[in-house]
Amino acid sequence: MERGVWSRGLQAGLKTTWVLSKVIVPVTILVTLLKHTPVIGWIVSLFEPVMNWLGLPGEAAVVLGLGFVLNLYAAIGAMFVLPLSSYAILVLAVMLSFAHNLLVETAVSKRTGLSAGVVAFIRIGTAFLAAALFRLFAPADALGETIAGAQMKMDPYFWDMDISVFVREIFDKAWTAVWQLALIVIPLMLVIQILKEIKFLDRLAGWMRPVTRLLGLPEKAAIPLLAGFFFGLAYGAGVILQATREEKFTRRELYLLFIFLILCHAAVEDTLLFVPLGVSAWLLLGIRFVAAVVITAVLSRIWREQSVRQVAVGSGK
Repeated sequence: MERGVWSRGLQAGLKTTWVLSKVIVPVTILVTLLKHTPVIGWIVSLFEPVMNWLGLPGEAAVVLGLGFVLNLYAAIGAMFVLPLSSYAILVLAVMLSFAHNLLVETAVSKRTGLSAGVVAFIRIGTAFLAAALFRLFAPADALGETIAGAQMKMDPYFWDMDISVFVREIFDKAWTAVWQLALIVIPLMLVIQILKEIKFLDRLAGWMRPVTRLLGLPEKAAIPLLAGFFFGLAYGAGVILQATREEKFTRRELYLLFIFLILCHAAVEDTLLFVPLGVSAWLLLGIRFVAAVVITAVLSRIWREQSVRQVAVGSGK
């Protein structure tokens, strides 16, 4: 393999780490600052009833808000700072895997002709459904944790603190977050670069027939499906949009393709981002993949049955 592949992969990893740092560091600083003011307490009090109903502490509202509106990196930056139990971190990781960066990724989906409202509804609905199922079948108390989980003592307000202690805390939190993510992102981007160079997706597409059939999709959907699954809606957008233009998918096929991808895209990268927080990569990826397959497969059957029924009614049979 060319030496240039490793060089390009390393450059991509460093560039991605830099891009993520520009999001994570400001968010980490902001949340650390807010933690030493009454603001976090106000947010917690406002959303605590809803969050508790999902088996989460009030602090979870801060994480979800950042993840839904901005992206995973902003949410993870907050998770590094806030006092969250391992149970809350797992549930939030699952919710954010289904619904994050909604403004940007919904816009990408909309460019293919999909309804932005439908895309957002499916993602947010699946996220909250997942949390409700956790609450029902694997509640925190069953795992030996309370809803409050890793609750810490009240933080002193920053104006009552020694400025050097406060600055050191901010620096430590930001550095820890960036360093732990770099340990994941740089090797990951090396692997992704190698997969691109050896045209791994082209080879894998031939083995995808059983999966596309299960999802109710044609074989031509394999390449955009794999591009989105491995590289995400943002990174894989070029491949996805180009394929949808060239292959002329039907409206039904487009919806099914994107329903799967909005629930399970950038599966490797997004999953590994939560590993520094103690989340099992295999568990998170498994939950996300199974949910995407089940929801897409069920919708493909319903849509097909309705179409057949409409044809039968229209023909008078």
